[in-house]
Amino acid sequence: MKIKDIKAYAFWAGFRNVCIVKVELSNGSYGWGESGLSGRELAVAGAVKHFREFLLGKDARNISALWQEMYRGAYFEGGRVLSAAISAIDIALYDALGKELGLPVYQLLGGRQRDKIPLFATSIKAMGPELVEHLLELKAEGWQSLRVTTGEHGDANKASVFEPRESIANAAHWCTNARAALGPEVFLGIDYHHRLSVAECASFVQRMPVGTLDYLEEPIRDQSPEAYKALRSMVDVPFAIGEEFASKWDFAPYIQQNLSQFGRIDICNVGGFTEAMKVAAMCETHYIDMMPHNPLSPICTAASIHFCAAIPNLTALEFLPYSGDTSDFDRYFVGAAQMKNCQFDVEASIGLGIDVNEELIKDLEFRYWEAPRLQRRDGSYTNW
Repeated sequence: MKIKDIKAYAFWAGFRNVCIVKVELSNGSYGWGESGLSGRELAVAGAVKHFREFLLGKDARNISALWQEMYRGAYFEGGRVLSAAISAIDIALYDALGKELGLPVYQLLGGRQRDKIPLFATSIKAMGPELVEHLLELKAEGWQSLRVTTGEHGDANKASVFEPRESIANAAHWCTNARAALGPEVFLGIDYHHRLSVAECASFVQRMPVGTLDYLEEPIRDQSPEAYKALRSMVDVPFAIGEEFASKWDFAPYIQQNLSQFGRIDICNVGGFTEAMKVAAMCETHYIDMMPHNPLSPICTAASIHFCAAIPNLTALEFLPYSGDTSDFDRYFVGAAQMKNCQFDVEASIGLGIDVNEELIKDLEFRYWEAPRLQRRDGSYTNW
């Protein structure tokens, strides 16, 4: 099982670009993986080309050793671009090995620990009566794990105004109303998309009755564990952190200092299965459950299902779509997981259990896309 070729495809699908990677083996087998660095897909594709040059001819079964070579084999190791490229290659190698052995990837990770993967749904409605109505509709459909956003998503074509203090006043009011409407049994969180400061986040939580939220996701940027430590001392709501982390080293201070209660790991950014399993084990030692980030194509979903099946410490997996048109996925991806009763079944697949119509994607266009820009009223930029 020698590596014969590695190809990266970056193309527009539905409402976003995706970057997927194919690893081809000398015996004719192959595997697919995906990068999760949205908005910088061409940079990842370039990194994949660099890795390809020294991976050709290597034994594809030595996945952990290849991971170490990719990560440690350059002076400037790690970082989000390189880790996203490593993730895609690592996932593809596991897919190829699973196909070669006739086994699901989760068997390569130690076997499955559950038969079904619980999911959480997200409402992106603006804060207001429509949000509460939508959450009640989702609950009526059977969803018991729900997430809301700020409801202020910006415009990719022009800068939009976002004032944190105004946002937290409005969000606290409607989160309180949502909890009252949903009742105590629904698992409810909010993703603040790292838009707040420590003081703003503390003020937001203080404006709501205790028990309103079950978790607060990414309230501030993750660069400073010390800032999260200060915030942890001010608020009593569990944090969900980690979708931006690119390695176990990024996760380490948040785990060791008990700064996060839910690990929002992204298997397509953190380093693939090889690194994700280590992060999950580190989290397990601190009784931190995983709540994986899953905003990409069906390849990311398939990889996340196998990861979730193989770990003991899982709360729920993010369910896509919560916005945008994903109808293109049905043409480009074969065997995508289907949601049933607000969960995914863990299938006895071969490899990841998903394939790609390569003939359809190889000439698809890449579209340059930037995330919406948010500005304060004084003209300064703030986080999207």
